[in-house]
Amino acid sequence: MTVKALQKSTSVRAKQQAFAITLRAAELVAPAAGGKLVTRRWFTVPPHPVVRPLPGGRPFTVTAQGASVRGVSFGAGPVVYLVHGWGGLGGQLGAFVKPLQDSGFQVVIFDAPAHGASDPGPSGPGRSHGLEFGRALDAVAARFGPAHTIVAHSMGAVPALLAQVHGWLSTERLVFLAPMRDLATHFDRFAAQVGIGPRVRRGMTVATERWVGYPVRGVDVLELSRQLAPVPLLVVHDHRDRETSHEDSVRLVANWAGPARLISTDGLGHRRLLVDPGVIREVVGFVRAGSGALQQSAGRSA
Repeated sequence: MTVKALQKSTSVRAKQQAFAITLRAAELVAPAAGGKLVTRRWFTVPPHPVVRPLPGGRPFTVTAQGASVRGVSFGAGPVVYLVHGWGGLGGQLGAFVKPLQDSGFQVVIFDAPAHGASDPGPSGPGRSHGLEFGRALDAVAARFGPAHTIVAHSMGAVPALLAQVHGWLSTERLVFLAPMRDLATHFDRFAAQVGIGPRVRRGMTVATERWVGYPVRGVDVLELSRQLAPVPLLVVHDHRDRETSHEDSVRLVANWAGPARLISTDGLGHRRLLVDPGVIREVVGFVRAGSGALQQSAGRSA
């Protein structure tokens, strides 16, 4: 380790320790303030990965909540929207573009507010949340039309459904790759990891609902799906995923109202799913299949 790297590591640990001390104090004397502090950190967008631009696309810009949302479309035909996750970029799902385009679909990718090439939304620079994602997707869909399929990674599963429940976007099929099941469970896991006490944890829910304007318990993929007509669902999730829970996907598929299938991988983690040839093959095959091709297989794992 270089001196510079060691200094950076030491600085990060010092900041984490200071944050933990602040939260312990807030738990005792100011849980509401502690909840606001944690909420601001939660909704701060992490640095996005480096993704090479995809050749042959048509750049576009739409406006969502007064902000410019930028993306790229490819090919022609029924529309497939590729939705990235928290701290991601549309280009992360680029490995799906050519196979889908070659299969006769128009593929649309975009960067969510405060991500990549898109401007910040109402939350301001460096911050965003699922409803802003969903409204951005709805604005993109107003440009390109209803979806044949929405393919969403990680947290992108939530805005994929929010855009349908609260916008005019509709889809015939859904693909979730390592989906985040619900916000409340992730809050609980985050609280346990960081050492947040129960009073600050409750303050986090209150601060989030005031900021986002939506109930935390309502940010749940299964609950949102129950407000829509059932559509076929394919879920791909790795057993060793450290960011979202494979068991949550098992429960999601088992309780999905429509036909649903879970493909469980082993060793791809949270992001290698997006470039694995086998996963891409399964997803493209599912997208190409007719509405009756996917048999009722809820709760089954392949």
